[in-house]
This record gives sequence, structure tokens and C-alpha cells, in this order.
Amino acid sequence: MTGQRLWGTHKSKDVLKEMLAMQAQEFAYAKWALGQRTPGMTETMVDKAFAEGRILRTHLMRPTWHFVGRDDIRWLVELTAPRIKPINAPYDRANGLDQAVFSRANALFERALSGGQHLERKQMRAILEADGMELSNMGLGLILMRAELDRVICSGAVSGKQQTYALLDLRAPGAPSLPRDEAVAELARRYFTTRGPATLKDFATWSGLTIADGRQGVGDAGIDSEQIGGRTYWYTGKTTPAKVASPRIDLVQIYDEIGMAYSESRDVGILPGLDRPEPAYPHSILLDGRLIGHWRRNLKGKSITFDTQVFRRLDDAESDALEAAKERFLSFAGLARALPA
Repeated sequence: MTGQRLWGTHKSKDVLKEMLAMQAQEFAYAKWALGQRTPGMTETMVDKAFAEGRILRTHLMRPTWHFVGRDDIRWLVELTAPRIKPINAPYDRANGLDQAVFSRANALFERALSGGQHLERKQMRAILEADGMELSNMGLGLILMRAELDRVICSGAVSGKQQTYALLDLRAPGAPSLPRDEAVAELARRYFTTRGPATLKDFATWSGLTIADGRQGVGDAGIDSEQIGGRTYWYTGKTTPAKVASPRIDLVQIYDEIGMAYSESRDVGILPGLDRPEPAYPHSILLDGRLIGHWRRNLKGKSITFDTQVFRRLDDAESDALEAAKERFLSFAGLARALPA
């Protein structure tokens, strides 16, 4: 929890630089994942950074949407795109897409966005249709993802409630490339610094790379390991655990890195001995860093209500901790709690 920046006071306010990439297909909740890791950050501040391109959003690694910083987007996409393209290949073929189509689409996007325009998905479709392409929604999505993987486009500023696309070269001018070995080592260093202790299988599943890549990365980055419970966990040793009063409750989003960064060792984050019913809500409630229930927020104008489901009755101190967690979310969102009807 400390390494993940969910607990403690952090010297750096550039949490995304430290975390490197954070899963972000649920855009509104992904903003909260940034906010709860950065003291004093509000949703308005995240929106401003996203509009200015200091926070970017694109497909990489597994693949899915991720937040990534402008200084890291190019080398990270270059590293993970060769693993993603074969995953997409059967879907490409099923939708009649090949290299000629992708090259044609990329050229059209480069021409249309060259003046610094930020275009919505429907506008990107119109560009292709004007050139004679007829696409299903899936086909369009695959073409847009391929343009991201080819480092042609990435996220633009939000237009109303709609996401947009812009040229990567204009959103991240001068973003560096890295030789592959250096990129693997840097990915491993930042992963195990912020997600460690974790296993090589955790790293491979999270990054979309191979366990062999992970083994190379930890070696080149000089990362330590330790045997715990029959597993080999890797960590940098640079994180001093935060002193957090118990009970502590955190509300984390469904795709938060505290869950998505692990596969083999995900069980470590679950409180043992509890019956876990089918989740009624998508997001997770953590008690002292371990899963205790689920939650969601409901917007009502400029106020919020919360729905919660817990696996056992909370005592008074735990109930107070849950209320404190809700208040942290409200402070980030800049909204009030809705009054009872």
C-alpha cells in the first residue's frame, strides 16, 4: 500500500511518473486513482493536466487503456506494441483489416490532425468513411488502437463529455525512445518500486511481456528478491512502510493498480476467513489494505451518495474509517454528500 502510494506522504507530486502506467478505461474513476495517491490533488486538477497533455491515455501493455506521462508514452508503447499486435491479429483478420488498411488509416489521421485538432471517435470514423472505408464499431476500434500502437495518435483533451484523439507527436513532443533492454529494465524498476513485493508472474501478466523479460529486467535493474510462503517476491527495498493508524479504509476503483498489478499474488490482498458474496457494486473497499467489500458512488447534481457492501459487520472504529474514506473522495471530487431524502 505504501509502494503503491495509497498510504503515506510522498515527496513527489508526479505520481504517474512513479507509477509509470495506470489502467484507465473507467475514465472518471481512474482520475480518482490518481487523486488519492497525490496529496491535495482534486478532480479539477486532474482534468487540467489531462487537457494540457501532462497526463495521456492510450492502449498499451495487456492491452487496455492506461494513463501514462508524456515523457514515457513513446518508449512504453514501442516496448509493448509488438506483444499486442499478434493478440489483435485474429480480430483484425475477422474484420478485413490488414497492413495496407492500417497504413492508409494512419496517413488519413496524420493529415486530419496535423493542425493540432482534437477529434472525437465519430469524427475519426467520418474521416475513414469519407475515404471509402465501411467499418463496424469493432473494426473502427481496432484501427484506432493500431494507430495508437503505431505511435500516430493518443488522447486529446476531453470535448464536453467525449474523449478525443490527437497526434502523439504534438501531445508529447520530444518523448524519448529507449533501446529494448533499457526499456525492460526501466519498466521492471518502476513496477517493482511501486508494486513490489511482487512475483515475476505478476510482472509478466501486468506488463504483457514474458517472464524471461521480467527476469532480465530485475537483473539489469539490480532488484532484490526474497522467498515468502513458497514464492519469490521482488522489490527494490527503497520503500519505507508508512505508519498508518488502524483501522484504515480505502475506496479504490475496479481497475486500480492495487488489484490489476497482481495475478499470482493477488490473494495476499484478500482478508482470509470471510464469506465473499457476489459483488453488488464494482469497486473495492480495503480494510488495512485488504479486500473487505465493494462500493460505488451515485452522482445527484452536485452531490454524491455512496452504496456499500461489506463482507462482515464493521465495528465503530471501522465505520468511522469508512466515513473518512468517503470524505476523502468527496474532497477530491469537490462535491457534497447528498442529504437523506
